Amino acid sequence: MVSDWGGMTFLLPYVLFVVLIASTGVIEEMALGRAAKSGPIRAFGKCTEIRTGNKRTGEVIGVVPVLGSLALAIGYTVVVGWIFKYAFLAITGGLFRMGQDMDAIGGLFDGTASSFGNNLWQVIAMIVTGVIMAYGIAGGIEKANKVMMPLLFVLFLGLGAYIFTLNPQALLNPRLWIYAFGQAFFSLSIAGNGTVIYGSYLSDEENVVSSARNVAVFDTLAALLAALVIIPGMAAGGAELSSGGPGLMFIYLLNVFNGMPGGRIVELVFYICVLFAGLSSLVNLYEAPVEMMQERFGLNRRSAVIVIAVFGGAIALMIQGIVSGWMDAVSIYICPLGAMLAAIMFFW
Repeated sequence: MVSDWGGMTFLLPYVLFVVLIASTGVIEEMALGRAAKSGPIRAFGKCTEIRTGNKRTGEVIGVVPVLGSLALAIGYTVVVGWIFKYAFLAITGGLFRMGQDMDAIGGLFDGTASSFGNNLWQVIAMIVTGVIMAYGIAGGIEKANKVMMPLLFVLFLGLGAYIFTLNPQALLNPRLWIYAFGQAFFSLSIAGNGTVIYGSYLSDEENVVSSARNVAVFDTLAALLAALVIIPGMAAGGAELSSGGPGLMFIYLLNVFNGMPGGRIVELVFYICVLFAGLSSLVNLYEAPVEMMQERFGLNRRSAVIVIAVFGGAIALMIQGIVSGWMDAVSIYICPLGAMLAAIMFFW
């Protein structure tokens, strides 16, 4: 989007929407979760119970964002499976041995992203995610991310070099503002599920406004740093700068790594860091349906994780070839609906 709309021309409305959404939606969903000490089903139920005395209505409505979270998690499981494979190949040197042969690099990803082309690594991704979730949200992955995420930022800072331009005329195009709003909406994960649940874990002493600000600032910084690295990487690989999708990280960035001094070490660290980032996101997305299984069916956490992991993993295996369309449908229709319902419940 940054490249397609001319750099800063896209970033100005994007940052504006990040500020607006962070100062409303992120705060609202965190506060809703903390007030209810629960995920969206019980939180929505509490809202309708306070207003009408009937919590059942809210609980039924609360299923919508949970289903959205599950659908998004299933699609994201496919992506994390890709990352597992690339992290393994980075460790063994398989990625670096390809050099800058774009046919080989592209062929590796095409084979990985095809229907049933990455079964083993997706199963591994689901098992690892299930184990992490079965032992709680604040276990080893959170501790590892305290090291991995700053390291990923440092890598991006070291790789990034690009100058953004501004085209004032393009700011008059309504489509630019629609795309920027959609990108900010998705990037901040406002969907009535994950942020609500994370809010339920916050103590009463936690400053929700400050937390929401930090989410917006560091999410945007990470996105900008990624653009600083990937856009030149696309140019070096001969890609159309207006193209997008997973090929950016799995094809063009890999080409840059393989052509730079110490590239094998850089790509090794990079894909391991991205793996931890992906796992933390996947845990977030699966948390809502896991909590629903615990609340609705009285399952203990490990049993709920097993049920969701088996279901999610099986569907993820079947949608490998259509994951891009799957993710678009979920993020464009289901997630905004969940976010809207959360906002209505909270303010009502």
